[in-house]
Amino acid sequence: MLLTSALITGLGLGSMYGLMALGFHVTYAVSGTVNFAQGSSMMLGAVLTFAFATTLGWPLPLAILLALVLCALYGLVVEFVAVRPFASRGSDAWLMATVALGIVLDNAVMFSFGKEPRSLPSPLAVTPIELGGVGLGVYPLQLLIPVVGLALAAILHSVSRRTRWGIAMLAVVQNRDASRLMGIPITRCIAGAYALSTVFAGVAGVLIAPLFNVHSEMGTLFGLKAFAVAILGGIGSAWGVMIAGLLFGIMESFITATMGSTYTQIVTFAIVIAVLAWRPNGLVGRTAVNKV
Repeated sequence: MLLTSALITGLGLGSMYGLMALGFHVTYAVSGTVNFAQGSSMMLGAVLTFAFATTLGWPLPLAILLALVLCALYGLVVEFVAVRPFASRGSDAWLMATVALGIVLDNAVMFSFGKEPRSLPSPLAVTPIELGGVGLGVYPLQLLIPVVGLALAAILHSVSRRTRWGIAMLAVVQNRDASRLMGIPITRCIAGAYALSTVFAGVAGVLIAPLFNVHSEMGTLFGLKAFAVAILGGIGSAWGVMIAGLLFGIMESFITATMGSTYTQIVTFAIVIAVLAWRPNGLVGRTAVNKV
């Protein structure tokens, strides 16, 4: 039962990492940049959902919808303030700017929301699942998270390959000049990618909030792990980052169950380093080909 519980827990955690890593994939695939404020975006989704549903007493579906809309708006702000001014000049300062903007948001939430961790109630995280009269120690929500994560990865893959909007977004990073000549609104495509990336992080925050305490610093470590997952899976592949997220979550859960939480981060990131030394472009990533 311990291993079954660890597997289910790992799938839930891994799907959450995968959702956040999808955000890294989207911005990289469209603009060649990444949003290092993803962890803050996840925290924002969880905090806003708590504020709307618990503090204001709104219906949970409405609270989640509005929280995700505001996460999308935050993504537009990140792109406009911390990415566009630098990327347009060919500078890599967007990397530090997105980190800084995430820190600003974390501290703004800490001052307005408070430092105390709070619990977001959910009917899917109240009664543990039982199998044969024996409790597994996991909740129905932990089974829902992988379903949502894989569904969003499938939708993203389908949209990017089979719709004009998705193909246009992929064309932007391949050849901006040709895309501009074809009438593709490059600036709007990149802004839309950042909005979508923060929505993915917000969804992860909403799903994980009932299982973890909601607080202003909850996204920091999750964001770091999600970026590791994005690199591990091959940041250019939606399915790659999602699969890497699942593997990362399962590995982390099994290490915790067998060795204890003290060794979780040490062993997990040591394995990540070893895998990247073996496959520098990620599990499904490809080496870039430079034409001369």
